Amino acid sequence: MGTILIGTCGYSYNEWIGPVYPEGSKREDFLSLYAARFRTVELDYTYYQMPKAEQLRRMAEEGPGLSFAIKAHQSLTHKIDSSKWRDEAKTYIGAIQPLLDLGRLEAVLFQFPYAFHYEAENRRYLDRILGEFPGIQTAVEFRNADWLNNRVIDGLKERGAALAGLDMPELKGLPPKMDVVTAPLAYFRLHGRNKETWWGSDSAARYDYLYSDQELEATAERIKQIIIKADRIIIYFNNHRRGQAVKNATQLEKILEKAGLFGQGGAKSEKELTQRHGATEATEEEKELSQSRGDAEGQAYPTCFSSSQK
Repeated sequence: MGTILIGTCGYSYNEWIGPVYPEGSKREDFLSLYAARFRTVELDYTYYQMPKAEQLRRMAEEGPGLSFAIKAHQSLTHKIDSSKWRDEAKTYIGAIQPLLDLGRLEAVLFQFPYAFHYEAENRRYLDRILGEFPGIQTAVEFRNADWLNNRVIDGLKERGAALAGLDMPELKGLPPKMDVVTAPLAYFRLHGRNKETWWGSDSAARYDYLYSDQELEATAERIKQIIIKADRIIIYFNNHRRGQAVKNATQLEKILEKAGLFGQGGAKSEKELTQRHGATEATEEEKELSQSRGDAEGQAYPTCFSSSQK
């Protein structure tokens, strides 16, 4: 049986007092209040500061029954020092060990910035950093569309790393909506669709977005196609301003529950979904990708993202 889990990117926002948490709520109670509503959360603070094992152990206690996806520290994605990143990776892995021991870690998310271009050096780094996390489920989010090619997708499949499916503004250079399952776990993030404030603004303005019912219905259709191929899907809303992520996450739960995909017992099995929605051998995105970026990509970039590039 496949499983669909829905949550938000982060939970510790003072502005959620009122819209999400009861008036008068204390910051130390946020996680337990969140855990009463959702079954999973993505921790984003681990990007800004290196996590500590005791801190994560305490969070697991405060949010019983809650699973965690954790964003990789910025030293592993945005501020990479060739002489230090391996030590940073070891420190990070040591910190997340409590969640691994408890079986409460969904994945480590490597969110690479737009400036992380599809170049030989970066492809080698991606190969090596994923190799530092053996036995740990990883997920990769590219903000630069050039990474979405067959060679990278095949490389992620070989390593069992999930390619994060995204919902974000349709702007030149940003990844398009493309749902390719590269691991048993599928990872899905919704950032909002603010074209006007995506570039040159702070994160508060960038992610200040409320999805409409129609947009969420379309998102549900994407989820239906993903669950056919994945054993498990984790979905996180990043439009956190004024609790909008919580509102949209709750709405999506209801839409999927109405479709028979969410709720008691989790998602339907692959067989049931195949019969109901008609699974195909390959998604339209995969077919289009194969046609447009197949051999040409290999010729343009001879140093590919593959296990032989060390």
